[in-house]
Amino acid sequence: MNSIASLHATLHLAGVYRRPGVLHNREGRLPEKERLFFDILQFEQETGMRKIGFVGLGIMGQPMCLNLVKAGFDVTVFNRTAARLDRVVAAGARAAGSPAEVAQQSEITITMVSDTPDVDAVILGEQGVVEGAQSGSVVVDMSTISPSVTQEIGDRLKQGGVDMLDAPVSGGDTGAINGTLAIMVGGEKSIFQRCLPVFQAMGKSVTYVGGRGMGQTTKLCNQILVSVTNMAVCEAMLFAQKSGLDPGIMVEATQGGAAGSWQLSNLGPKMVAADFAPGFMVDLQQKDLRLVIEAGRQMNLPMPALRLVHQMYAGCQAHGEGREGTQALFKSFQRLAGEGA
Repeated sequence: MNSIASLHATLHLAGVYRRPGVLHNREGRLPEKERLFFDILQFEQETGMRKIGFVGLGIMGQPMCLNLVKAGFDVTVFNRTAARLDRVVAAGARAAGSPAEVAQQSEITITMVSDTPDVDAVILGEQGVVEGAQSGSVVVDMSTISPSVTQEIGDRLKQGGVDMLDAPVSGGDTGAINGTLAIMVGGEKSIFQRCLPVFQAMGKSVTYVGGRGMGQTTKLCNQILVSVTNMAVCEAMLFAQKSGLDPGIMVEATQGGAAGSWQLSNLGPKMVAADFAPGFMVDLQQKDLRLVIEAGRQMNLPMPALRLVHQMYAGCQAHGEGREGTQALFKSFQRLAGEGA
């Protein structure tokens, strides 16, 4: 019995049924996980879509793909580095030899790769998704890339009757592992609604933000917010340290008030512990900031804070820290202060 059929049987034995707008069992309202399973079953029944393709199994992509497998979807995967396939195949996914082969076996094909040229290559390149995608299927790019290139890729796919959503994410590797990502989705709203249970298997906050390309635009706004906030956290941490205040106590005292942020609560303690292992790498943050700067230039926006943090991250890269986590920005501030980081 496959996982979806097993899920049908399990819910039936549990006495699951739906009152108008609410999912219940014999004891009352179902917990969130069971509601998600029910939504997946309903998604399969209403759309016929349970075959999901996934291309790109990096720090973010692998746990996102695993959550789709755990949710009961029939998943086919491809990754350029074959060793990254082992864990998802062991969990129940099937390996394919190319993005085209993934798309050929899938009703929804997700791409999650590093940069704009990579997305262009895996979707439109030789043996790319476009060569295998069937008319009526959907391509969902969850990478962070140029909004204008997203439009171009979507136009090309549409020529073959394939719809596209751009659905970049925020939440780092922790959010990817826990299935608590924030997902911002652009494209046709009816296509978004069809794909919603797929997003809900990977994220806690799923927001439709507008037409094609608006997902990427929202993600670039997100990157302005997180990078400039991270810069403020670094500055406050160093100020505390140089003043003789324990930076860890400063984080504990301020994170619950108006100064609280994800960066302070999650990256602040890592700075204190000198833990610079990547959840999201400096090099990838710099790629995203470059996209923001390019888009801002086209709109004649000055963006002084963003340009400053971009330069500070460049200092990290110059010291060989590009593959460290974004909390390594703290080391650039330490160096400016003569701390010798």
